[in-house]
Amino acid sequence: MKNKTIAAWLAFIVGPLGMHRFYLRGLRDPLGWLLPIPTALGLYGLMRAQSNGLDDLWSWALIPLLGFTIAGCALTAIVYGLMTPEKWNARFNPSIAADAASGRTDWLTIGAVALALLVGTTVLLSSIVLIFQHYFEYQIEEARKISH
Repeated sequence: MKNKTIAAWLAFIVGPLGMHRFYLRGLRDPLGWLLPIPTALGLYGLMRAQSNGLDDLWSWALIPLLGFTIAGCALTAIVYGLMTPEKWNARFNPSIAADAASGRTDWLTIGAVALALLVGTTVLLSSIVLIFQHYFEYQIEEARKISH
C-alpha cells in the first residue's frame, strides 16, 4: 500500500534522486533512474562555480538544471499532497477501497505541501534569476567588445 504522505515527503526531500518514483513505481521506473542525471550535472555546475567563479560559462549553464529538478520534484510533492484520496488510491493502490487511509491528507501531508511550495518557488525563481542575470551580463560584455 502506497502512502500519500510518504510519497509527498520523498518527492520533496529526495525527489531529485528519484526516490519517490522508486517508492511508487518500483526500481524499473526509467524516469526514476534519469532524475539523478540533471541533479548531478547541477551539482557539478555548483562545484565549477566555487572553483572557477560565477563567470564560468558551464557553471551558469548547469546550475539551473539542479534548480529546475528540485522545483519539479517540489511540484510533484504538491500534486501528490493535494490529490484526493479516491484519486490517490485509484492510481497507486487500485486493489483497496477508494477512501482507504493511505490516500488521506493529514497534517504531515500539509507540511510537505507547504514546505515544497516555499522551497520549490524559491529555487525556481532563483534559477530563473541566475539564468537571466548571466545572460544579460554576457550580452553587455559582447556589446562592449563590439563597440570598442
